[in-house]
Amino acid sequence: MKIKSVELPGIGHKISFITAEKSKIVLIVHHSGKRDMYFFDDADNDEADFMINLNADETRELGAQLLGAMYQPIDTDKMELFKNQILIEWIEVPSGSPLIDRAIGEARIRTKTGASIIGIVKQGDQNNVIAVPDIDIKLHEGDTLMVLGKKEQIKSFERLCNGEVT
Repeated sequence: MKIKSVELPGIGHKISFITAEKSKIVLIVHHSGKRDMYFFDDADNDEADFMINLNADETRELGAQLLGAMYQPIDTDKMELFKNQILIEWIEVPSGSPLIDRAIGEARIRTKTGASIIGIVKQGDQNNVIAVPDIDIKLHEGDTLMVLGKKEQIKSFERLCNGEVT
């Protein structure tokens, strides 16, 4: 990335960033604290494709987010390791399942299978979704469960869900 900085007499400071894809971002920091950010798809263009105004707080927050204050991407090598070992499957609670009308904790799902329920779509209702359910949530026939675990743990959970011995 190429960065260029120049003083703008009577206005403030101009900082230009040219990316590897030959796009350009220009930040004008006014003496008043106001910031203008311009985006150019092509670094050679004279007119910006898009522009936004930011105050000092918004600029600091944007900078913090760009630095990874709230989210750090996973290293690709680590992601490959996870991809090969950890699965997420959607499994519907069938009729006759021993899990019907039992709370997640009461059924001891994680203890018995090693798998974790990380989401529930209640009885097929796309508008009734529970993310990261508490252990006191009861399961019902037709609930679709988002289950996380290794391949063997998922298979063990499916056997438990179907009433087979685990």
